[in-house]
Formats: sequence, C-alpha cells, structure tokens
Amino acid sequence: MHYFFIGIAGTGMSAIAMYLKGKGNTVSGSDRLFQTEEVSTLKQQFLSMGIHCYKQDSSGLSKAIDVVVISTAIESSNPELILAKELGISVMKRSELLAKISNEMKTIAIGGTSGKSTTTAMVFHILDCCGYSPSLISGAGLTSLQKKGLIGNAWVGESDWLVIEADESDGSIIYYQAYYSVLLNIERDHKEFDELLNLFRTFKGNTRNKFILNADDQRANVLKTEDTLTFGLSDEANFKCSDFIQKGFSISFKINDVDFSMNSLGMHNMLNATAAVSIASQAGITIDQSAAALKSFEGIYRRTQFIGDKKGVTVIDDFAHNPSEIAAAIRACQLIGRRVIAWYQPHGFGPLHFMKDDLVEEISKALREKDMIIFSDVYYAGGTVEKKTDSSDIVNTLVNGGVHAKLISNRAFLLAELKNELHFGDVILLMGARDTSLSDFANSVFESI
Repeated sequence: MHYFFIGIAGTGMSAIAMYLKGKGNTVSGSDRLFQTEEVSTLKQQFLSMGIHCYKQDSSGLSKAIDVVVISTAIESSNPELILAKELGISVMKRSELLAKISNEMKTIAIGGTSGKSTTTAMVFHILDCCGYSPSLISGAGLTSLQKKGLIGNAWVGESDWLVIEADESDGSIIYYQAYYSVLLNIERDHKEFDELLNLFRTFKGNTRNKFILNADDQRANVLKTEDTLTFGLSDEANFKCSDFIQKGFSISFKINDVDFSMNSLGMHNMLNATAAVSIASQAGITIDQSAAALKSFEGIYRRTQFIGDKKGVTVIDDFAHNPSEIAAAIRACQLIGRRVIAWYQPHGFGPLHFMKDDLVEEISKALREKDMIIFSDVYYAGGTVEKKTDSSDIVNTLVNGGVHAKLISNRAFLLAELKNELHFGDVILLMGARDTSLSDFANSVFESI
C-alpha cells in the first residue's frame, strides 16, 4: 500500500507513518514544516527511512496513492484533502488507521489524560528488555530509540505485541480493542468529565482481556469492577507503590515490596512505573524482572528532560500542557532546586480558555512562595479559533490571588528579563506543547545563562 500523510510531522502522524514504513509499505507525506528547502532534522530522519517529504502544496499527491491519512487538525478546506477526494483516493483519519493496526495485534493500550507517553515508553522498554520484541506507536520519542538516529516514537518488533498510546482528545480511544488496557487518570483536559468518563467506559468495554486502573483516582474508580486490577499508593491496590525517595535526578521506591530505582524525576513517574509494571505482569513478566528493566530506562523526549546545569542553574524541558501535568512538573523540580522558575507557553487559545480555571487552581496549589510562573503569548498554529482568553488573563488572575506570576509576551526576552533574578540553586522549568521549536528554545535558554 502507498499511504500519504497530510501533516506527517505531527507526533501522532509521524509514529504511524514510520510504523507502516517499517512494515514494508510505501509512505510519503506533506507538512507546513517542509515549506522551505531547508532540510530539518525531522525531514532528514524521514528521508533516511525512505519516506518522501513534500511541501503542503499538493505536489506529492497522485492517483498512485492508495490512502490519504489526515488528523483532526486538518480542516475540510485543506486544498490537499480536497484534491485527494477529487482524485478518488480513499481518506482515513489517523485514529481510524491506528485502530485498524492495533486491532490486528496483541495490543497494550495506555489511556488517561496525563502520563500516557511515559507509561507507554516504560511498558515498551520492559517488554523489549525481557525479550518480547514488541512494536511501538507513541506520542513521544524514546531516548533509547533517538540514539539510533530515529524520531523514537515508533518501532517495528518481530512479535505480535504492540504498545500504543491511546488518545482520548479526539475520541479515537473508543475504537481500540486492546488485549490489555490501562487507565492512568481522568482529568478535565480537552473534554468535560462526563464525556471523558463515557469514552473511558467504552475503552474498558472493548478491552479483550484485563483492564487496569489507578486506585488513587476517584473518577477512574467509577469504572472499577470485580475483575479490574488496580495500581497506586492505596493499600487496596493490587500493585502498591511506596517509600518514594528523590535524590538528584534519581528516584527509588517499592512496588509490592520489590525495590525499584530509575533515572527520573517526580512521584508521578513512580506511579507511571507502577502502571507499567502492572501491565507487564499480565504479559508474564515478574515484578523483579520489571525492576531490573527499568534501571536502564532512559526516559523520553521533553518529559522533565534535563538540558543542563550552568552556574548552579538547572534547565529542564517538559511537554506539560494541562493543569495537572504542569503542577506535577513543578513539584518534581521542587525536589531538585532551591527555587523553581516555571515558564509556560499555552498551546492554543481554545485549550487555554477551556482550562483557565483549573490552570489557575493547580498552579496556585503547586507553587511555593519563593517560586515563580511566567507565561508567554499563546502559541497559535493557524486555523479558525476564537481568542476568548489569552495569557494576560491568566497572569492577572494569578497575581490577584497572591501568586508570583508575570507575563513576558515574547519568549526571546525571557533570559534578559531573568538575568537579575537567577541565583545558584534555581531551576528553570520550560513547558509547552505543539510548538516544534520548544526543544531548540530550551537549549538556547541554557546556552544563554
């Protein structure tokens, strides 16, 4: 088959594209990131795999293509989508294609509003270390795969095991018929609680074998039945984690009294690991084997990622973009620094308006008196959107509530604004999603200290 992806550079799209290429299909695609002749790192990685890249100008489309793949970000007015329909090419949504792939495999699906990418990576790593040769389709690159010169969010193994990140934001999670499924949490992100609960209820109902959920999450526990396995801090959990200790950039803890140690940050990663261990156990892997595997887990791209330490100031880059993720990242960094200076670039006007009250509440609870939160202008990727709420609205609300918050509209001026604020022992935590330049920005901040 020949698949053409409109918007192939997106994390969800690129993972499926690389997986299909690894399975022997012809794959090509277009993206706004390819509008110039400059060969970016991402484009070079595609080209090295034999995936042809085009500007988003319809030049890559022809009747030789069997399927055009789109995401929810592609609007009906997109010229390439219109041309594909005129040429009579079959059009599939990314979610439909992933469901088709996963339903033909022995799939482990990781669901929840936070922690999916990290837990997916941990499950894949455990299975891989234990000789299961799994495949992977995820939303973030694994450091271990990136070291092979890959984007890192997809891998084709030799077995019928497949580990996927099951996304609820576009509703596609209801189409998966996973072998094993896990629900990490239910938080107000993209959708209201009632809608999320209905999606996850269907997700559970479609699971072919064991369903696992977070015993500490009250909303998730609405879905608990007698045959449900649980993980968490609760004494009631089937897989109970405890004795959390953070020392520098390493954490240690116990799961059912088995000792674990990992190079990671934050209690949330202990919970992610406990979820991963509970799933691996269903595949026949013992807790001791999982503990041995996770010692070598190298993390994933932009998840409390250590950029460097200079003049006693540590820089951390993170994908956090919803209220609970932002709070978790702040709390993780509080364990390694005297003070946290958190910077956040909201990832769209719609999400910011939807999350504004929860964002103020979670940030206010997470920040200590000596910490600070800085907002930049909202990242706008184009398209039709109402700009009901902007960063200044959130900052003003936080300041009125007694939180040390400020607005630095243009992120290029962040270090200039901070130069008299930085002290030995500070942690600069940079957060945001969607914007592909954020990783380079984090490196530039570190170099400028």
